[in-house]
Amino acid sequence: MGTICLPQTHAFKARSRLLNAPWLPRSLSTGKRPTASPFAFAFDIDGVLLRESKPIPGAAETLRYLQKNEIPFILLTNGGGKHESERVQELSDKLKVDLSNEQFIQSHTPFRHLAADLLDKNILVTGSDASKVREVAEQYGFKRVIIPADILKTYPNIWPFNPLLDTVYENSGRVLPKGELKIDGVFVYNDPRDWAFDIQLILDLMQTENGLLGTYSQKNGRKDLPNGGWQSDGQPRLFFSNPDLLWATSYHLSRFGQGSFQSAIRGIWKDLTGGRDLKYTIIGKPHAYTYEYAERVLSQHRADTFGKPSDAETSRIQRVYMVGDNPESDIRGANDYRSPEGTAWRSILVKTGVWDPERGSPSCEPTHRADNVNRAVQWALAQEGWKR
Repeated sequence: MGTICLPQTHAFKARSRLLNAPWLPRSLSTGKRPTASPFAFAFDIDGVLLRESKPIPGAAETLRYLQKNEIPFILLTNGGGKHESERVQELSDKLKVDLSNEQFIQSHTPFRHLAADLLDKNILVTGSDASKVREVAEQYGFKRVIIPADILKTYPNIWPFNPLLDTVYENSGRVLPKGELKIDGVFVYNDPRDWAFDIQLILDLMQTENGLLGTYSQKNGRKDLPNGGWQSDGQPRLFFSNPDLLWATSYHLSRFGQGSFQSAIRGIWKDLTGGRDLKYTIIGKPHAYTYEYAERVLSQHRADTFGKPSDAETSRIQRVYMVGDNPESDIRGANDYRSPEGTAWRSILVKTGVWDPERGSPSCEPTHRADNVNRAVQWALAQEGWKR
């Protein structure tokens, strides 16, 4: 394929012109709607397409190449904290590539389906910007969304370090109605910033009676009950959106991610409970739920864009190439996932993010290693025998 360097034309924005363009492969220049390729791509974002907020060289050109040649792809990230439509617009602007909401999956995107039974219940949500996360949760359909600032504003003595209320939380908190506050679900949408206060609230709730803030279950610590009685008295369900211990930023060393926050919570919980394990649900890469969800989204995007071929063998995606920078999330997830549809997932590890080859072999060996996303796609297309 050679180095990918293509015009700025975007397939999804000017499809009629593209189908008659002389520089497309013959199969795509006949004027007929093309048949979707039997393979597709899933790309991580941070460390693959962007480094902090700057495009990695070759990333935009690679996506344009796939669009031009009608090869389906999605973006599958453990990032989050904003609504999908907002992130898609930001990415489109940064990469100068037209992307759609249907191509984009954040770590917390499946929350709307995973916890549909909590849409009318009180839930506590947190993340890097809890007020923004509240908006995302409400856009997902949750009707009674509470953030840590609301609780601090309503119960100022719940946290002894009052500067938070006077500065960070003054404008974002809402005073809650008087009376008992029952929480049925706790959701960590992306990496929190105020770990101490968030951990205090979350672990308070995990010790309550029936999720009532300020209570303490009499079952806690009972040796005659399973798990010592912990989290067995109607406490809220706890959800994390991804397990990433580290992520790549503009700094030359990887920084702590949401997985580090979870490690802190688990460690404190063990100390509180005499070594008991915390019960929670975690999604995001590398967990199979996220890959299965991503495969459904990718298949739907492919069908919506290209139509469904009549032949049973070509009606599904046969192979997906997961291009990522994190061996423990991107690579492990793709390697371990077993598709219900029989789709084969293959992993490609790039050197532009979390993994540093100078520190030794990756903790999870990929199908292939590549210098960057451009080289990754070149390799995958060669495996497919792709010719322009």
